[in-house]
Formats: sequence, structure tokens, C-alpha cells
Amino acid sequence: MAEWWRGSVTYQIYPRSFQDANGDGDGDLAGITRRLPYLADLGVDAIWLSPVFVSPMADMGYDVSDYTDIDPRFGSLADFDAMVARAHELGLKVIIDQVLSHSSSEHPHFIESRGSRDNPKSDWYVWADPKHDGSPPNNWLSIFGGGAWQWETRRRQYYLHNFLAEQPDFNFHNPDVQDWLLSTMRFWLDRGVDGFRLDTVNFYFHDKLLRDDPADFRVKDKPEWNPYGMQYHLFSKNQPENLPFLERMRKLLDEYEARAMVGEMGESHHAIRMMGEYTTGKRLHKCYSFEMLGDGFSAAHFRRQIDEFFTGAPGGWPTWAFSNHDVVRHVTRWSKQGLSDEALAKLAGALLLSLQGSICVYQGEELGQTETDLEFFELDDPQGKRFWPENKGRDGCRTPMVWDNAEASSGFSTGRPWLPIKGPQAARHVAGQLGDPDSVLELYRRMLRLRRETEALRTGRTTFFDTSEPVLAFLRGAEVICVFNLSPETHEVTLTGAGALAISENAERTGDRLKLHPNGFALFEAVGEVSVADGPAAAVS
Repeated sequence: MAEWWRGSVTYQIYPRSFQDANGDGDGDLAGITRRLPYLADLGVDAIWLSPVFVSPMADMGYDVSDYTDIDPRFGSLADFDAMVARAHELGLKVIIDQVLSHSSSEHPHFIESRGSRDNPKSDWYVWADPKHDGSPPNNWLSIFGGGAWQWETRRRQYYLHNFLAEQPDFNFHNPDVQDWLLSTMRFWLDRGVDGFRLDTVNFYFHDKLLRDDPADFRVKDKPEWNPYGMQYHLFSKNQPENLPFLERMRKLLDEYEARAMVGEMGESHHAIRMMGEYTTGKRLHKCYSFEMLGDGFSAAHFRRQIDEFFTGAPGGWPTWAFSNHDVVRHVTRWSKQGLSDEALAKLAGALLLSLQGSICVYQGEELGQTETDLEFFELDDPQGKRFWPENKGRDGCRTPMVWDNAEASSGFSTGRPWLPIKGPQAARHVAGQLGDPDSVLELYRRMLRLRRETEALRTGRTTFFDTSEPVLAFLRGAEVICVFNLSPETHEVTLTGAGALAISENAERTGDRLKLHPNGFALFEAVGEVSVADGPAAAVS
């Protein structure tokens, strides 16, 4: 099916933390292959692997030094091919991360580029002369703190790095750079991958004039924990030249059957609008942002994201996620609402898998996994080390997958895991939830099966009902009524047109009344004219 990606559910694997097959404490490709039947049984359509390319691991693989080979810690190209073949046998698509905006400073092209101003790769990265006082050419900032320019003595110039200094930015204004990066994508397409997750897809081009980014008017007197958030990134990224390059990428993928791309909209003041712009026409197939990966947890918040996208970009297609490898896990993030972890995990799973768009589930999310509380000495993430203790970084969501109750490492490895598995996480293991009808895992399995079997949940348009906080209610297509209570208190609504119950949790229906206990939700078959209104005695129009 050419548009398998539309409404699909992708499971994100963080390879170093999924399954270790050789006992060295690091997850690997052979381990992923071993666990693929679990994912097929779970009911997802595709897997997405965070980077497994050769890398010095300054930023955990998002600093690539060889785009066409596998880092030995994960295995070999043969292991990769075996994993893809097994995934396809099980009916799973395989999507791999592509980090195109920057490379590792150890990449041969950068080593050559930094050597002089007149070598064949001299303009493959973004170089600029200092100002007359020796300072950087402008005020652009790095996401990892401090300025985005690093001095290189050999060239007597600065180079741009939007992330770590070990991650120099490619110069996309050079067509040779574009051509070469597209060739690396072709390499993996020829090996049988079904598509790409594109890291920081709005960072590719920079302003040629190197104009200063203005201050962000939303930041008042108190500085952000990361000064990057104090600028409006008008020139360092989000450039219009990105769009023609996306069209070049789409043209490449269209040479192959049923391939797809999903882009990460990395921090933008207009993320939802840009998601639509990047997925309209012959550009990306789908795109996601961090709008649902933050603290926002209300009926109005979720409704606003869906409404804004499909109103502003009716021809585009979004991907929604609640957790990933860069943010605090949503069960921990939203637990401040006073909700219990188990009930919140089930509510979030049912809500996410009811949304219009494509869906991404992060490993362990289906277990109700929570953020790991790490000490400073346990950190590996450069962001955590840089901004501790105000921000503890991303390692807390990257700790290993827990498969069983084995004392050593919960079935992840026979050796010592690269990040610790602590008690609260170890308690939420696969073996303890599989087959338990009351578990978070079995709720995810039921919801995934329902989404796969119900076309309206995959592609049907969304019609919201005007219920009051904290109740979120909507119709998918003309077939499924979805009602959620996003609070720790009981609320009631009046239903009309609700037929057979599809799935529910902490909810009671009596005639046309639906009582939603804390974190309760229910999905019904729609029959005839449908309405959802506040309260048991509310008038229904």
C-alpha cells in the first residue's frame, strides 16, 4: 500500500537501550532483531531506529562520522540487513534516523574542510570570518549552550554548530553537499529501508547574510535555563530554501515503492504552521513538532493542535507523539496534574491512539514507563552535564527497556547496562504485564488493534464537541465517538448516537449518561446523529 504511513503507528527504538544481545551492556541490532516479534504482536506498523551509524558518540549518535556504515557497538551491515529482512517478514516497516543538518567533527569531509580555505571540501560547512574585534560573525546561539560559532585556527575562521562544537553544520547552499547527502539516503533505500525520520528538518539552511537573530519578545526579565530560548530564531534556521530541498528528497523517495519521510520540527515559534507547510505538496509525507511533548495537558491544548494543523494545512499530514528520546517521559511530565501513573498511562495511550494523524510510540511508553531519576555521576548526556541541576538532560528517558524481573538487568543484558535500571522502572516490565487485562501493555494492545481495524481512527476527520474542561470529546469520521476525562475528579456527560462500546476505562454508561471517573475514557460506535454535552442533564442540540 503506497500510503501505508497515513494514520500509521510507528514504534521508536532507542537502539542502545532496547536489547543487548552480546552482554556488553549496550543494546544492538541483533538484540532488536530478537525482539521484533514482540513489536509485531503489539500491533504497530513500523519501527524507527535512532542513529546506528558510525559515530564518536559526542551526542549519542547524532554526530555521524560515516553515513553508510554501522557503528561496531551496534553490529554490522550484515546485522542491519538481517534486522530489516526479519522486520519485513513480520509485516513491520523500518524507518531510520537521518542526521543531515550536521556531521561529526570527525567526519572526513569536515577534517578536510577545516584544513584550508581552498581545498575541495572547503565550502562544505558554514565558515565565516570574525568581526574586526575578533568576535563571532553574529549572535547565533547553540542549543547546548553558549555561542553557535567555534574558532578554527587553521582557517582563521569560525564554523557554525547549532548543537555541540563536535557537530559542525553542513553548508546546504552548496549543491554538492545536497547531492552527496541525497546519495547517502539512496544507499539505505537500496538496502530496503522503508523511509527516514529526519532530524531537525528545519535546520538545513542558514541565512546567507548571517543576520543576527532578534530577541524573543515572550522572554521578559527572567533568563531561560538555556539562553537559546531567549532568541527568536529567524535567521539561524527555518529558511525558505528548506522547501525546495525537501522536494528533492521527496523526488528521490518517489523513485522507490511505498517509502515515506517524517521530519522533526526542531523548536519553532510557528511549529504547527510549519508542519503543514513542510508536508504540503511533494515535500515530506508527515512531520512532528514538540507541541505535544511538553507540559501542556488540557482539553483545549490537544484540541488546539489538531484544529490548527488541519485548518491551516488541509493537504498536509502530522505525526503526534507524547514521549521520545529528547523529553521527560509523559507519565512523569503530566503526573503533576494529580493523576495516578497507571491511570494516566492508560488515558494517554488511548488518547494518543485516537488522534487524527500518524502516531509515534516511544519504547516503554506501552508499559507506562516513568522517567528515571539519575545522579550527576550517572549521566552520559552532554545536555544534562551542561545544564545540571536546572535541567537533568535526556538520559532519564533513555534508560534500558525492561523485559522481565531478572535481578541483574531486567532481561535487557547479561552485563552491566550503560545506564542504570532503577526500581520504579524495573517494576514496569513486559513479562509482568503481558496477558494481564488490567495492565497498561494490554490496554495499548487493544487500542492498537482497534485503530488498525477501524479506518475512521486511522484517517477519519475530527469533529470536536464543545465540552468544558477537563472533558475532551470528538468524533472520528462518522464512526467513532471518543470521550476523555483529563482530570483526577469524576465528570459526567450526556451522549446521543452512541452505539456499541469499543473500549473504556474507569467509565460507566447508563442510558444516555456517561460517568467518567478519574482519568476515565470511552470509545463508542457512532449511530446516527451524535452529540456529547456537559453534565447528565445538559440539553442536547
